Amino acid sequence: MKSYDNGNLNAQSGDARLPSLQALRSFEAAARRENFTQAAAELHLTHAAISRAVRTLEDDLGVALFERRNRRVYLTEAGRKLARAVAQGLSVMQAATRDLRAQARRPRRWVLSCEPTLLMRWLIPRWPQFQALAPDIDVHLVAGGGPFRFDDGIDLAIRRNDFTLPPACHAEILFAERVGPVCRPACVGAWFEGPPTRLRPHAPRLHSQTRPDAWDTWACASGQPGADTHGQTFEHFYFSLQAAVAGLGVALGPWPLVRDDIESGVLTAPLGFIEDGSHYCLLSPHPIEADQPQGRLLAWLRTVA
Repeated sequence: MKSYDNGNLNAQSGDARLPSLQALRSFEAAARRENFTQAAAELHLTHAAISRAVRTLEDDLGVALFERRNRRVYLTEAGRKLARAVAQGLSVMQAATRDLRAQARRPRRWVLSCEPTLLMRWLIPRWPQFQALAPDIDVHLVAGGGPFRFDDGIDLAIRRNDFTLPPACHAEILFAERVGPVCRPACVGAWFEGPPTRLRPHAPRLHSQTRPDAWDTWACASGQPGADTHGQTFEHFYFSLQAAVAGLGVALGPWPLVRDDIESGVLTAPLGFIEDGSHYCLLSPHPIEADQPQGRLLAWLRTVA
């Protein structure tokens, strides 16, 4: 039973042993041109070097690769067979090295996971600005909320710090969470005591399953009466904000998520916004360096926060 050293082709024994790559390259050029002088010029070698390489191959293989007559060389049948194989092998190696060099020059793609509503209502509308400022940084945005692991294909994550962070996680604060009741401007008189100081008891409050304690947290922070349970409950936070845009009730809106609608006049925040004690953070497996792509992303996120 034979054993083979796959890590060293030249260590193989018997008929499987390969000639030197330099000899094969010299032979391939000479075979392609059927001219030792032209092959030598192509490879920046001497005619004698090409001739020695071919003679070494012939001695090693035990066959004539060229027929020499009238001061010219012609491939033999064995030479044509080897020339086809060597050309194919060199072509495969050239393609592989070309691809690897191109891959090395290609910018790395960073995967940034962001909470869905923040991604939809805050980050994506501003993302063209980052692409214009940093066209050399390739970032793939994905939606994700709550706990995660960096070994699941995520390089960076934007999360509210309302859960236990993964091990060895570095957090950079982007902005404090500021929340307040929001509704359509035309509904303020009906749903807020005026001048707006508090919600009327009958005002329809919009809830979400993803933030079930949002109203109670806001009431505690603002000194307002606790929230009752009447009003619609939506599966996702985004839907409750969209319901407020549609005039279905009063939603509890974080400033970044309703900022654009308030600035455009679609929504209003009669009682303003207060901090609820939580923060949004950019999470990474290692400390972020300012001159690296992650650092440039962090700096931009803070300017638009």
